[in-house]
Formats: sequence, C-alpha cells, structure tokens
Amino acid sequence: MQGKCTVKDLAEAAEISPISVRHHLAYLQADGFITVEEARKGVGRPHYLYSLTERGLENFPRRYFHLTNYIIQELKGSLPEEKIQEIFEGVASSMADAYSDEVEGMTLDDRIKALQRLLAKEGFEVEIQMKDGELIIRELSCPYFGIGKSHPEVCVIDQAFIATALDVPVEFVTRTLKADPFCSFSVKLEQEEGA
Repeated sequence: MQGKCTVKDLAEAAEISPISVRHHLAYLQADGFITVEEARKGVGRPHYLYSLTERGLENFPRRYFHLTNYIIQELKGSLPEEKIQEIFEGVASSMADAYSDEVEGMTLDDRIKALQRLLAKEGFEVEIQMKDGELIIRELSCPYFGIGKSHPEVCVIDQAFIATALDVPVEFVTRTLKADPFCSFSVKLEQEEGA
C-alpha cells in the first residue's frame, strides 16, 4: 500500500477509468476516509495526491489484536491477579481523565448526556435509558470483544470508565462473554436526585 497516489496511479492499479476513480474518491473524501493535497511538478497543471486519513487506515487489518494479546499474556504470567486488575482499572481511569475537562463542572444529567459521546470516541456504540432512578447502559458494540474472549479482565475498562466519567458506582448486569446478547451496566441514581 503506497502512502500517496494520483488518480492515474489508482486507475492503473484498479484497472478502471480515471473518471470512475475520481467518482469513488469524492465519496471517500466526503466520508473522511481520504485526504488530498496539491503537488506541483514544474509548470503546468498541479497533480493531486490522495492518501488515507487515520479513519481510513482503521479499515485495514492491523496487528494490534495480536500485540495486545501477547502483552496481556506476558503481564498475566508475571504479575498477580490483583495487580492485573489494578492495571486495567488504571487504564480506565487514564481514559476517563483524558476527557475530564469535557465533563468537569457538569451536573450528573449533563454527564450522562456526554457519556454516550465519550464512549463513542472510544469505539463503543451504546444505548442509555433512565428508568425509576436507575440508569441502564447497553453496549451494542465493544472494541475489546476480541481480546476480551481471551482475557476477560479487559472488561473492567468500560465499567471503570463509566464509573469515573459519571463519578458514581457502576454494576455489570449482563455480559456478552457470558452468552448474553450484549454487555449492560446499571447505575443507581436515586440518591443523586436533584443533583
């Protein structure tokens, strides 16, 4: 995979017309998958170089899963279980701290509204529902599911992230790794009324 290509390069590689390439590139650029820059070579019309954005690169296979698996396996072989749990909770705290400015000073209601957006930034698709003083958070997709199958300790990350972001205790209700259709969490908010 080259870093930057012209329409001509792409047309030759895909064996389609430059017009078709431009058509596809327009859609990819509008969706944020590619970026374009102007490159001049002497006099005449400029050339345009297309390259993948970070969002576009995410659609290609990477070896992150294997690397993560090896790292966790090595940690588990070297450290006691309590230390592993502490590390994952620390990771969740660090993730939540990265967003602390976005939720600082917010009421609990506003934190709840921000939570869905923050989880989406981390790769979680969630539904949030309030019922009788209880907040139910359902994860429709989880970026850690693959690694969680081998290392369920990773599941503490989203729980601790939610608890830190909302600044209230959070309990697991259902878990995908235990054959439930999705992971879900419960947050009791009765004592927070009027906050």
